[in-house]
Amino acid sequence: MVDALFGVPRLAAVYDALDPDRGDLEHYAAMLGEFGVRRVLDVGCGTGELTCLLASLGVEVTGVDPAAASLEVARGKEFADRVTWIHGDATTLPPLQVELALMTGNVAQVFLTAEEWAATVRGVHAALEPGGRFVFETRIPARRAWEEWTREHTHQVRQIGDETVEVWTELVAVKLPYVTFRATYIFSSDGAVLTSDSTLWFRERDEVEQSLTAAGFAVDDVRGAPDRPGKEYVFVARKL
Repeated sequence: MVDALFGVPRLAAVYDALDPDRGDLEHYAAMLGEFGVRRVLDVGCGTGELTCLLASLGVEVTGVDPAAASLEVARGKEFADRVTWIHGDATTLPPLQVELALMTGNVAQVFLTAEEWAATVRGVHAALEPGGRFVFETRIPARRAWEEWTREHTHQVRQIGDETVEVWTELVAVKLPYVTFRATYIFSSDGAVLTSDSTLWFRERDEVEQSLTAAGFAVDDVRGAPDRPGKEYVFVARKL
């Protein structure tokens, strides 16, 4: 199931405007030079911010996402014509041989069972050439990020085009390792109130490493996120 904020066209259309600070993407773009790659897969590409950034740098990019509404937004961006867009997920990819697979925005936490995650990792493994790298991020459970997912910490009002959008997040349930939260959106043009519920799986570092090893990866590095120090793990795994 696709969360409403990605799958409902009206919410997908305002997603980027409500989260404009994407400085994290520069760190992933820098990996093109770090690893010397020219063929990249963006898993869970969403509205295509990173995908189009990578395409602007002249590499061959494939973006895959299960949310058609988000892909529609992505296709309208600059450099989108240089991207191969796929409506689906890592388990339904056509034959690929990329050098780098990226999964940003904590996409790795949306898979809520070991089986779903294992299938996704296998799909990424199959899409990589031997020695190719899989890089993704997850929040560190001990930092308890959900404690700030309250209206007090998240409420904002933004002017987007001809209307004002008010949005906030609030917790629904904390049943570790799962956390469920709800985002509420109010549109000024017609007073529409839309909500989107999401659940994330907060896994420990050793659990994630074991899952990668089981799928045929070597974990070369586990970094901190430069833009969110101490809050996230960034895994760098290599296909054996």
